[in-house]
Amino acid sequence: MVLIRSAVKSDAQTIVELIKGLAEYEKLADEVEVTASRIEQTLFGDSPRAFALIAEVDGETAGFMLYFFNYSTFLGKHGIYLEDFYVKPEYRSQKVGFELFKALAKVAIANDCGRIDWSVLDWNQLAIDFYQRLKANEQTEWLGYRLEEPQIRSLSQL
Repeated sequence: MVLIRSAVKSDAQTIVELIKGLAEYEKLADEVEVTASRIEQTLFGDSPRAFALIAEVDGETAGFMLYFFNYSTFLGKHGIYLEDFYVKPEYRSQKVGFELFKALAKVAIANDCGRIDWSVLDWNQLAIDFYQRLKANEQTEWLGYRLEEPQIRSLSQL
């Protein structure tokens, strides 16, 4: 049986390990800088701006979602941005991902959110197939852009 619960401070190291598992799967392991201490501060500190759901199967951690709230000016409503979603390989095809999405949908409804957005790597066909089964809308007309810390610092000093 799959149990989905909100993450708590004592899950910080588990979340780091799940992030590392996701990064390894996405061939981005060398980019991971996060620590349990940073997770404790940002997800469980005085003013958390990001949140996580943990999936367990028979008491074992099977996966997670990390999300935060955004805002749509067009809808005039908050939304959820799903930053990370990962199910350990040995738990795939056991409805863990579906149950995580179902729990996130309940968070969205409880917070009157108008949508849930996320990104997927174009080569990740396993994930794309899963999202299509959820009947998610592919956003092909939007290109993703990002400013990272060095660019942010440089821009702020102009």
